[in-house]
Amino acid sequence: MHYDWNPRFPEGFLFGASSAAWQVEGATTEDGRTPAIIDLNSQKKAPFVDNKFTADHYHRYAEDVALMKECGLTSYRFSIAWPRIIPAADGAVNPDGIAFYNGLIDELLAAGITPIVTLYHYDMPVWVEEELGGWRSRDVIPAFEHYVRTCFEAFGDRVKYWLSINEQNMQICYGDWLGVSKGVEDWFRDKWKINHIMNLCHAVAVNLCHELVAGGKIGPVPGYVPIYPETCRPEDQIAAMNAEEFTEKIWCDTYAYGDYSPFLYNYWRNHGIDPDIRPGDIETMKRAKSDFLAVNCYRSNTARHAPADAEAQDYLLNASGNKGELTFPVVPGQYALTRNPYVEYTDWDWEIDPVAMRYALRYLWDHYRLPMVITENGFGAHESKSSDGKVHDPQRLNYIRDNLYQIGLAIEDGVEVFGYNAWTFTDLLSTGNGMAKRYGFVFIDTTDEEQKATDDVSTLALTRIPKDSFYWYQSFIASGATQWGKEMSN
Repeated sequence: MHYDWNPRFPEGFLFGASSAAWQVEGATTEDGRTPAIIDLNSQKKAPFVDNKFTADHYHRYAEDVALMKECGLTSYRFSIAWPRIIPAADGAVNPDGIAFYNGLIDELLAAGITPIVTLYHYDMPVWVEEELGGWRSRDVIPAFEHYVRTCFEAFGDRVKYWLSINEQNMQICYGDWLGVSKGVEDWFRDKWKINHIMNLCHAVAVNLCHELVAGGKIGPVPGYVPIYPETCRPEDQIAAMNAEEFTEKIWCDTYAYGDYSPFLYNYWRNHGIDPDIRPGDIETMKRAKSDFLAVNCYRSNTARHAPADAEAQDYLLNASGNKGELTFPVVPGQYALTRNPYVEYTDWDWEIDPVAMRYALRYLWDHYRLPMVITENGFGAHESKSSDGKVHDPQRLNYIRDNLYQIGLAIEDGVEVFGYNAWTFTDLLSTGNGMAKRYGFVFIDTTDEEQKATDDVSTLALTRIPKDSFYWYQSFIASGATQWGKEMSN
Protein backbone atom coordinates (compact mmCIF):
# COMPACT_ATOMS: atom_id res chain seq x y z
CA MET A 1 0.00 0.00 0.00
CA HIS A 2 1.33 3.43 -0.91
CA TYR A 3 0.92 6.22 1.59
CA ASP A 4 0.89 9.95 1.17
CA TRP A 5 2.64 11.37 4.23
CA ASN A 6 4.92 10.56 7.14
CA PRO A 7 3.11 10.63 10.47
CA ARG A 8 5.18 12.47 13.06
CA PHE A 9 6.16 10.92 16.35
CA PRO A 10 6.63 13.21 19.35
CA GLU A 11 10.06 14.26 20.55
CA GLY A 12 11.51 11.67 22.90
CA PHE A 13 9.21 8.88 21.70
CA LEU A 14 10.54 5.55 22.97
CA PHE A 15 11.30 2.95 20.31
CA GLY A 16 12.00 -0.40 21.91
CA ALA A 17 11.12 -4.04 22.32
CA SER A 18 9.71 -6.33 25.01
CA SER A 19 10.25 -9.65 26.75
CA ALA A 20 9.12 -11.55 29.86
CA ALA A 21 11.43 -13.14 32.43
CA TRP A 22 10.02 -16.66 32.28
CA GLN A 23 10.14 -16.66 28.48
CA VAL A 24 13.62 -15.25 27.89
CA GLU A 25 15.88 -15.72 30.91
CA GLY A 26 16.24 -19.47 31.32
CA ALA A 27 18.37 -20.36 34.37
CA THR A 28 15.20 -21.49 36.15
CA THR A 29 17.10 -23.34 38.88
CA GLU A 30 20.16 -21.10 39.21
CA ASP A 31 21.27 -18.62 41.87
CA GLY A 32 18.41 -19.23 44.25
CA ARG A 33 15.48 -18.99 41.84
CA THR A 34 12.69 -21.38 42.78
CA PRO A 35 9.94 -22.74 40.46
CA ALA A 36 7.07 -20.62 39.20
CA ILE A 37 3.62 -21.94 38.35
CA ILE A 38 4.17 -20.90 34.73
CA ASP A 39 7.29 -23.12 34.66
CA LEU A 40 5.10 -26.09 35.50
CA ASN A 41 2.52 -24.98 32.96
CA SER A 42 5.16 -24.73 30.22
CA GLN A 43 6.16 -28.34 30.93
CA LYS A 44 2.68 -29.42 29.84
CA LYS A 45 2.93 -27.92 26.35
CA ALA A 46 4.31 -30.99 24.57
CA PRO A 47 5.82 -31.51 22.08
CA PHE A 48 7.49 -28.16 22.77
CA VAL A 49 10.37 -27.55 25.16
CA ASP A 50 9.78 -25.83 28.48
CA ASN A 51 11.44 -22.64 29.73
CA LYS A 52 14.58 -24.13 31.28
CA PHE A 53 16.91 -22.44 28.74
CA THR A 54 14.98 -20.42 26.12
CA ALA A 55 17.29 -17.59 24.91
CA ASP A 56 19.51 -17.84 28.04
CA HIS A 57 19.18 -14.10 28.54
CA TYR A 58 20.18 -14.62 32.18
CA HIS A 59 23.77 -15.35 31.16
CA ARG A 60 23.85 -13.32 27.94
CA TYR A 61 22.05 -10.10 28.80
CA ALA A 62 25.14 -7.97 28.15
CA GLU A 63 25.34 -9.39 24.62
CA ASP A 64 21.63 -8.75 24.10
CA VAL A 65 21.81 -5.18 25.39
CA ALA A 66 24.76 -4.52 23.07
CA LEU A 67 22.55 -5.63 20.17
CA MET A 68 19.73 -3.39 21.43
CA LYS A 69 22.13 -0.45 21.40
CA GLU A 70 23.29 -1.38 17.90
CA CYS A 71 19.65 -1.45 16.77
CA GLY A 72 19.11 2.00 18.25
CA LEU A 73 16.51 1.06 20.87
CA THR A 74 15.67 3.74 23.41
CA SER A 75 13.52 1.50 25.65
CA TYR A 76 13.33 -2.12 26.75
CA ARG A 77 10.30 -3.54 28.51
CA PHE A 78 11.09 -6.64 30.58
CA SER A 79 9.72 -8.35 33.67
CA ILE A 80 11.15 -9.33 37.03
CA ALA A 81 10.73 -12.95 38.11
CA TRP A 82 9.04 -12.99 41.52
CA PRO A 83 10.64 -16.36 42.50
CA ARG A 84 14.07 -14.98 41.67
CA ILE A 85 13.56 -12.12 44.16
CA ILE A 86 11.55 -13.86 46.93
CA PRO A 87 12.31 -17.59 46.55
CA ALA A 88 10.57 -18.94 49.66
CA ALA A 89 7.76 -18.39 52.14
CA ASP A 90 10.10 -16.93 54.75
CA GLY A 91 10.14 -13.74 52.64
CA ALA A 92 13.94 -13.52 52.56
CA VAL A 93 15.24 -11.46 49.63
CA ASN A 94 17.58 -13.32 47.28
CA PRO A 95 20.73 -11.19 46.80
CA ASP A 96 21.61 -13.02 43.57
CA GLY A 97 18.24 -12.10 42.09
CA ILE A 98 18.72 -8.46 43.04
CA ALA A 99 22.23 -8.54 41.56
CA PHE A 100 21.01 -9.92 38.24
CA TYR A 101 18.42 -7.21 37.70
CA ASN A 102 20.81 -4.53 38.94
CA GLY A 103 23.26 -5.69 36.29
CA LEU A 104 20.62 -5.66 33.55
CA ILE A 105 19.28 -2.23 34.52
CA ASP A 106 22.74 -0.70 34.73
CA GLU A 107 23.69 -2.21 31.36
CA LEU A 108 20.57 -0.72 29.77
CA LEU A 109 21.13 2.73 31.23
CA ALA A 110 24.78 2.71 30.12
CA ALA A 111 23.51 1.98 26.59
CA GLY A 112 21.03 4.88 26.72
CA ILE A 113 18.03 2.55 26.93
CA THR A 114 15.10 3.34 29.25
CA PRO A 115 13.99 0.32 31.32
CA ILE A 116 10.23 -0.33 31.54
CA VAL A 117 9.65 -3.02 34.16
CA THR A 118 6.72 -5.40 34.57
CA LEU A 119 6.26 -6.58 38.15
CA TYR A 120 4.14 -9.65 37.35
CA HIS A 121 4.20 -11.54 34.06
CA TYR A 122 2.64 -14.93 34.95
CA ASP A 123 5.47 -16.20 37.17
CA MET A 124 3.90 -16.62 40.60
CA PRO A 125 6.24 -18.66 42.81
CA VAL A 126 5.08 -22.21 43.44
CA TRP A 127 5.44 -21.57 47.18
CA VAL A 128 2.78 -18.83 46.93
CA GLU A 129 0.44 -21.26 45.19
CA GLU A 130 1.06 -24.14 47.60
CA GLU A 131 1.34 -22.31 50.93
CA LEU A 132 -0.93 -19.30 50.45
CA GLY A 133 -3.43 -20.49 47.84
CA GLY A 134 -2.16 -18.34 44.99
CA TRP A 135 -4.63 -15.92 43.42
CA ARG A 136 -7.48 -17.83 45.09
CA SER A 137 -6.61 -16.43 48.51
CA ARG A 138 -6.35 -12.91 49.87
CA ASP A 139 -3.21 -14.12 51.65
CA VAL A 140 -1.43 -13.43 48.37
CA ILE A 141 -1.91 -9.67 48.82
CA PRO A 142 0.65 -9.11 51.61
CA ALA A 143 3.08 -11.47 49.86
CA PHE A 144 2.73 -9.51 46.63
CA GLU A 145 3.10 -6.25 48.57
CA HIS A 146 6.38 -7.48 50.09
CA TYR A 147 7.66 -8.48 46.65
CA VAL A 148 6.80 -5.21 44.89
CA ARG A 149 8.09 -3.13 47.81
CA THR A 150 11.39 -4.99 47.50
CA CYS A 151 11.52 -4.20 43.76
CA PHE A 152 10.73 -0.51 44.22
CA GLU A 153 13.32 -0.15 46.97
CA ALA A 154 16.02 -2.05 45.05
CA PHE A 155 15.50 -0.60 41.56
CA GLY A 156 13.33 2.51 41.89
CA ASP A 157 16.32 4.84 41.96
CA ARG A 158 16.92 3.96 38.29
CA VAL A 159 13.62 2.57 36.97
CA LYS A 160 10.88 5.18 36.57
CA TYR A 161 8.39 3.32 34.34
CA TRP A 162 6.62 0.40 36.01
CA LEU A 163 3.87 -1.99 34.92
CA SER A 164 1.74 -3.87 37.44
CA ILE A 165 0.15 -7.11 36.19
CA ASN A 166 0.51 -8.29 32.61
CA GLU A 167 -2.77 -9.10 30.83
CA GLN A 168 -4.92 -9.73 33.88
CA ASN A 169 -7.90 -9.95 31.54
CA MET A 170 -6.31 -12.75 29.52
CA GLN A 171 -5.45 -14.65 32.72
CA ILE A 172 -9.13 -14.55 33.69
CA CYS A 173 -10.52 -15.19 30.20
CA TYR A 174 -8.10 -18.04 29.42
CA GLY A 175 -7.32 -19.38 32.89
CA ASP A 176 -6.86 -22.97 31.73
CA TRP A 177 -4.35 -22.03 29.03
CA LEU A 178 -2.23 -19.99 31.45
CA GLY A 179 -2.67 -22.25 34.47
CA VAL A 180 -4.50 -19.67 36.59
CA SER A 181 -7.59 -21.86 37.03
CA LYS A 182 -5.66 -24.60 38.86
CA GLY A 183 -7.57 -25.77 41.94
CA VAL A 184 -10.72 -23.76 41.12
CA GLU A 185 -13.90 -25.88 41.18
CA ASP A 186 -16.35 -23.34 39.72
CA TRP A 187 -14.38 -21.14 37.33
CA PHE A 188 -17.52 -19.41 36.03
CA ARG A 189 -18.16 -17.84 39.44
CA ASP A 190 -14.89 -18.02 41.34
CA LYS A 191 -12.82 -16.34 38.62
CA TRP A 192 -14.41 -13.05 39.71
CA LYS A 193 -13.04 -13.54 43.24
CA ILE A 194 -9.61 -14.18 41.75
CA ASN A 195 -9.99 -11.15 39.52
CA HIS A 196 -10.88 -8.98 42.52
CA ILE A 197 -7.80 -10.15 44.42
CA MET A 198 -5.66 -9.35 41.38
CA ASN A 199 -7.21 -5.89 41.24
CA LEU A 200 -6.28 -5.33 44.87
CA CYS A 201 -2.71 -6.41 44.10
CA HIS A 202 -2.63 -4.00 41.17
CA ALA A 203 -3.82 -1.24 43.50
CA VAL A 204 -1.15 -2.12 46.06
CA ALA A 205 1.54 -1.85 43.37
CA VAL A 206 0.27 1.50 42.09
CA ASN A 207 0.00 3.04 45.54
CA LEU A 208 3.42 1.75 46.65
CA CYS A 209 5.08 3.00 43.47
CA HIS A 210 3.79 6.51 44.08
CA GLU A 211 4.94 6.29 47.70
CA LEU A 212 8.41 4.82 47.18
CA VAL A 213 9.66 5.76 43.70
CA ALA A 214 10.56 9.42 43.25
CA GLY A 215 9.18 10.45 39.86
CA GLY A 216 7.85 6.94 39.31
CA LYS A 217 4.99 6.24 36.92
CA ILE A 218 2.99 3.03 36.81
CA GLY A 219 0.15 1.55 34.79
CA PRO A 220 -1.69 -1.69 34.03
CA VAL A 221 -1.09 -3.89 30.98
CA PRO A 222 -4.36 -5.03 29.42
CA GLY A 223 -4.29 -7.36 26.46
CA TYR A 224 -6.39 -5.46 23.93
CA VAL A 225 -8.04 -7.07 20.90
CA PRO A 226 -10.42 -4.75 19.00
CA ILE A 227 -13.60 -6.57 18.07
CA TYR A 228 -15.58 -5.69 14.96
CA PRO A 229 -19.19 -6.72 14.23
CA GLU A 230 -19.40 -9.31 11.46
CA THR A 231 -22.10 -7.30 9.66
CA CYS A 232 -24.16 -4.13 10.10
CA ARG A 233 -26.92 -6.28 11.60
CA PRO A 234 -27.76 -4.56 14.91
CA GLU A 235 -27.52 -7.81 16.85
CA ASP A 236 -23.95 -8.28 15.57
CA GLN A 237 -23.04 -4.84 16.90
CA ILE A 238 -24.35 -5.79 20.35
CA ALA A 239 -22.41 -9.06 20.11
CA ALA A 240 -19.21 -7.11 19.39
CA MET A 241 -19.93 -4.85 22.37
CA ASN A 242 -20.52 -7.90 24.57
CA ALA A 243 -17.28 -9.50 23.42
CA GLU A 244 -15.31 -6.33 24.20
CA GLU A 245 -16.95 -6.07 27.64
CA PHE A 246 -16.20 -9.65 28.65
CA THR A 247 -12.66 -9.83 27.29
CA GLU A 248 -11.18 -6.37 27.93
CA LYS A 249 -13.41 -3.37 28.72
CA ILE A 250 -14.38 -4.64 32.18
CA TRP A 251 -10.71 -4.52 33.17
CA CYS A 252 -9.87 -1.19 31.56
CA ASP A 253 -12.88 0.44 33.25
CA THR A 254 -11.75 -0.86 36.63
CA TYR A 255 -8.16 0.33 36.17
CA ALA A 256 -9.30 3.78 35.08
CA TYR A 257 -12.05 4.40 37.63
CA GLY A 258 -11.06 2.22 40.59
CA ASP A 259 -14.44 0.54 40.67
CA TYR A 260 -16.43 -1.99 38.69
CA SER A 261 -18.79 -0.84 35.97
CA PRO A 262 -22.59 -0.92 36.32
CA PHE A 263 -22.54 -3.48 33.49
CA LEU A 264 -20.43 -5.86 35.61
CA TYR A 265 -22.32 -5.30 38.86
CA ASN A 266 -25.52 -6.08 37.00
CA TYR A 267 -24.00 -9.20 35.42
CA TRP A 268 -22.96 -10.49 38.84
CA ARG A 269 -26.41 -9.80 40.26
CA ASN A 270 -28.18 -11.54 37.36
CA HIS A 271 -26.01 -14.67 37.71
CA GLY A 272 -25.81 -14.89 41.48
CA ILE A 273 -22.06 -14.23 41.55
CA ASP A 274 -20.33 -12.99 44.70
CA PRO A 275 -16.88 -11.51 43.93
CA ASP A 276 -16.18 -11.15 47.68
CA ILE A 277 -15.74 -7.38 47.80
CA ARG A 278 -14.99 -6.44 51.39
CA PRO A 279 -15.15 -3.13 53.28
CA GLY A 280 -12.31 -0.85 52.24
CA ASP A 281 -11.52 -2.72 48.99
CA ILE A 282 -13.06 -0.21 46.61
CA GLU A 283 -11.47 2.67 48.52
CA THR A 284 -8.06 1.01 48.07
CA MET A 285 -8.71 0.57 44.36
CA LYS A 286 -9.88 4.16 43.91
CA ARG A 287 -6.68 5.51 45.50
CA ALA A 288 -4.66 3.69 42.84
CA LYS A 289 -4.45 6.30 40.09
CA SER A 290 -2.74 4.86 37.03
CA ASP A 291 -0.35 7.24 35.27
CA PHE A 292 -0.76 5.58 31.86
CA LEU A 293 -2.09 2.51 30.08
CA ALA A 294 0.34 -0.04 28.67
CA VAL A 295 -1.23 -1.76 25.68
CA ASN A 296 -0.58 -5.23 24.31
CA CYS A 297 -2.21 -5.40 20.87
CA TYR A 298 -1.45 -7.93 18.13
CA ARG A 299 -4.66 -8.42 16.17
CA SER A 300 -8.42 -7.95 15.96
CA ASN A 301 -11.42 -10.27 16.34
CA THR A 302 -14.83 -10.32 14.67
CA ALA A 303 -18.09 -11.09 16.49
CA ARG A 304 -21.56 -12.14 15.45
CA HIS A 305 -24.84 -12.71 17.26
CA ALA A 306 -25.13 -15.91 19.32
CA PRO A 307 -28.72 -16.68 20.38
CA ALA A 308 -29.40 -17.98 23.87
CA ASP A 309 -30.00 -21.50 22.56
CA ALA A 310 -26.72 -21.63 20.59
CA GLU A 311 -24.33 -24.47 21.40
CA ALA A 312 -21.47 -23.25 23.60
CA GLN A 313 -17.96 -23.61 22.24
CA ASP A 314 -14.67 -22.98 24.02
CA TYR A 315 -11.89 -20.95 22.41
CA LEU A 316 -9.56 -23.71 21.20
CA LEU A 317 -6.30 -21.97 20.36
CA ASN A 318 -4.09 -23.16 17.54
CA ALA A 319 -1.11 -24.71 19.32
CA SER A 320 0.50 -26.38 16.31
CA GLY A 321 1.14 -23.50 13.96
CA ASN A 322 -0.74 -25.26 11.17
CA LYS A 323 -3.10 -22.67 9.74
CA GLY A 324 -6.80 -23.41 10.12
CA GLU A 325 -6.74 -25.27 13.46
CA LEU A 326 -8.19 -22.51 15.65
CA THR A 327 -11.78 -22.94 16.87
CA PHE A 328 -13.61 -19.71 17.65
CA PRO A 329 -15.63 -19.48 20.88
CA VAL A 330 -19.41 -19.31 21.15
CA VAL A 331 -20.96 -17.84 24.31
CA PRO A 332 -24.74 -18.36 24.06
CA GLY A 333 -26.73 -15.17 24.50
CA GLN A 334 -23.60 -13.00 24.38
CA TYR A 335 -21.44 -13.41 21.27
CA ALA A 336 -19.66 -15.76 18.91
CA LEU A 337 -16.30 -14.93 17.38
CA THR A 338 -15.81 -15.72 13.72
CA ARG A 339 -13.35 -15.43 10.86
CA ASN A 340 -12.80 -12.04 9.21
CA PRO A 341 -12.64 -12.35 5.39
CA TYR A 342 -11.02 -8.92 5.02
CA VAL A 343 -7.70 -9.68 6.73
CA GLU A 344 -4.93 -12.23 6.32
CA TYR A 345 -4.01 -14.72 9.07
CA THR A 346 -0.76 -16.00 10.56
CA ASP A 347 0.08 -19.70 10.75
CA TRP A 348 -1.42 -19.63 14.24
CA ASP A 349 -4.68 -18.12 12.91
CA TRP A 350 -4.07 -14.65 14.36
CA GLU A 351 -5.52 -11.80 12.33
CA ILE A 352 -2.94 -9.61 10.57
CA ASP A 353 -4.66 -6.26 11.01
CA PRO A 354 -2.42 -3.22 11.63
CA VAL A 355 -5.45 -0.90 11.49
CA ALA A 356 -6.56 -2.58 14.73
CA MET A 357 -3.73 -0.73 16.46
CA ARG A 358 -5.11 2.66 15.43
CA TYR A 359 -8.58 1.53 16.44
CA ALA A 360 -7.34 0.35 19.85
CA LEU A 361 -5.48 3.57 20.60
CA ARG A 362 -8.39 5.75 19.50
CA TYR A 363 -10.88 3.68 21.52
CA LEU A 364 -8.79 3.66 24.71
CA TRP A 365 -7.99 7.37 24.45
CA ASP A 366 -11.64 8.28 23.89
CA HIS A 367 -12.70 6.27 26.93
CA TYR A 368 -9.95 6.93 29.47
CA ARG A 369 -7.79 9.92 28.44
CA LEU A 370 -4.67 8.24 29.81
CA PRO A 371 -1.31 8.40 27.98
CA MET A 372 -0.37 5.07 26.41
CA VAL A 373 2.69 3.01 25.63
CA ILE A 374 2.58 -0.08 23.42
CA THR A 375 4.25 -2.90 25.33
CA GLU A 376 3.54 -5.84 23.02
CA ASN A 377 2.91 -6.01 19.28
CA GLY A 378 4.49 -8.59 17.06
CA PHE A 379 4.35 -11.25 14.39
CA GLY A 380 4.83 -14.94 15.26
CA ALA A 381 6.20 -17.18 12.51
CA HIS A 382 8.09 -20.37 11.73
CA GLU A 383 11.62 -19.29 10.79
CA SER A 384 15.06 -20.72 10.04
CA LYS A 385 18.36 -19.59 8.61
CA SER A 386 18.62 -19.22 4.85
CA SER A 387 21.46 -20.70 2.81
CA ASP A 388 23.25 -17.35 3.13
CA GLY A 389 23.32 -17.72 6.91
CA LYS A 390 20.87 -14.86 7.36
CA VAL A 391 17.27 -14.79 8.52
CA HIS A 392 14.83 -13.09 6.17
CA ASP A 393 11.49 -12.15 7.74
CA PRO A 394 9.60 -9.92 5.28
CA GLN A 395 6.21 -10.59 6.89
CA ARG A 396 7.42 -9.36 10.27
CA LEU A 397 9.12 -6.34 8.71
CA ASN A 398 5.90 -5.38 6.97
CA TYR A 399 3.84 -6.06 10.10
CA ILE A 400 6.03 -3.87 12.32
CA ARG A 401 6.19 -1.12 9.71
CA ASP A 402 2.42 -1.15 9.14
CA ASN A 403 1.67 -1.07 12.87
CA LEU A 404 4.07 1.81 13.45
CA TYR A 405 2.40 3.69 10.63
CA GLN A 406 -1.01 3.20 12.25
CA ILE A 407 0.39 4.38 15.60
CA GLY A 408 1.66 7.49 13.83
CA LEU A 409 -1.80 8.09 12.41
CA ALA A 410 -3.36 7.66 15.85
CA ILE A 411 -0.95 10.24 17.25
CA GLU A 412 -1.97 12.62 14.49
CA ASP A 413 -5.60 11.87 15.45
CA GLY A 414 -4.78 13.37 18.85
CA VAL A 415 -3.97 10.26 20.88
CA GLU A 416 -1.16 10.60 23.43
CA VAL A 417 1.32 7.75 22.92
CA PHE A 418 4.86 7.87 24.29
CA GLY A 419 6.43 4.58 23.23
CA TYR A 420 6.38 1.41 21.15
CA ASN A 421 7.91 -1.85 22.35
CA ALA A 422 7.58 -4.68 19.87
CA TRP A 423 7.27 -8.28 21.00
CA THR A 424 10.11 -9.30 21.05
CA PHE A 425 13.77 -8.29 20.75
CA THR A 426 15.18 -11.83 20.61
CA ASP A 427 13.34 -15.02 19.87
CA LEU A 428 12.19 -16.63 23.11
CA LEU A 429 9.82 -19.27 24.43
CA SER A 430 6.33 -18.57 23.14
CA THR A 431 3.42 -19.30 25.45
CA GLY A 432 2.41 -22.84 24.54
CA ASN A 433 4.54 -23.01 21.38
CA GLY A 434 8.10 -23.42 22.65
CA MET A 435 10.87 -22.04 20.47
CA ALA A 436 8.94 -22.89 17.29
CA LYS A 437 6.89 -19.69 17.19
CA ARG A 438 9.40 -16.88 16.69
CA TYR A 439 8.76 -13.20 17.31
CA GLY A 440 12.18 -11.63 17.61
CA PHE A 441 14.13 -9.03 15.70
CA VAL A 442 17.06 -11.30 16.57
CA PHE A 443 17.10 -15.00 15.69
CA ILE A 444 18.22 -17.42 18.42
CA ASP A 445 19.85 -20.35 16.65
CA THR A 446 18.26 -23.23 18.53
CA THR A 447 15.26 -25.54 18.33
CA ASP A 448 12.89 -27.27 20.71
CA GLU A 449 14.47 -30.61 19.84
CA GLU A 450 17.98 -29.34 20.54
CA GLN A 451 16.99 -27.93 23.92
CA LYS A 452 15.06 -31.03 24.96
CA ALA A 453 18.13 -33.17 24.24
CA THR A 454 20.37 -31.56 26.86
CA ASP A 455 20.41 -30.54 30.52
CA ASP A 456 23.45 -28.32 30.11
CA VAL A 457 22.96 -24.87 28.60
CA SER A 458 26.69 -24.61 27.85
CA THR A 459 26.24 -27.23 25.11
CA LEU A 460 23.94 -24.86 23.20
CA ALA A 461 25.42 -22.26 20.85
CA LEU A 462 22.34 -20.00 20.96
CA THR A 463 23.94 -17.73 18.39
CA ARG A 464 22.29 -14.34 17.94
CA ILE A 465 21.54 -13.44 14.30
CA PRO A 466 19.86 -10.09 13.54
CA LYS A 467 17.01 -10.55 11.06
CA ASP A 468 16.06 -8.25 8.19
CA SER A 469 13.45 -6.65 10.49
CA PHE A 470 16.27 -5.71 12.91
CA TYR A 471 18.02 -3.73 10.21
CA TRP A 472 14.81 -2.07 9.03
CA TYR A 473 13.96 -1.02 12.61
CA GLN A 474 17.53 0.23 13.07
CA SER A 475 17.28 2.35 9.93
CA PHE A 476 13.82 3.64 10.83
CA ILE A 477 14.89 4.75 14.31
CA ALA A 478 18.09 6.32 12.97
CA SER A 479 16.08 8.30 10.41
CA GLY A 480 14.09 9.99 13.17
CA ALA A 481 11.12 7.73 12.40
CA THR A 482 10.55 9.31 9.01
CA GLN A 483 11.97 6.85 6.46
CA TRP A 484 9.33 4.20 5.84
CA GLY A 485 10.53 2.86 2.51
CA LYS A 486 8.78 3.11 -0.82
CA GLU A 487 5.86 0.79 -0.11
CA MET A 488 3.94 -0.76 2.71
CA SER A 489 2.26 -4.14 2.62
CA ASN A 490 -1.42 -4.57 1.93
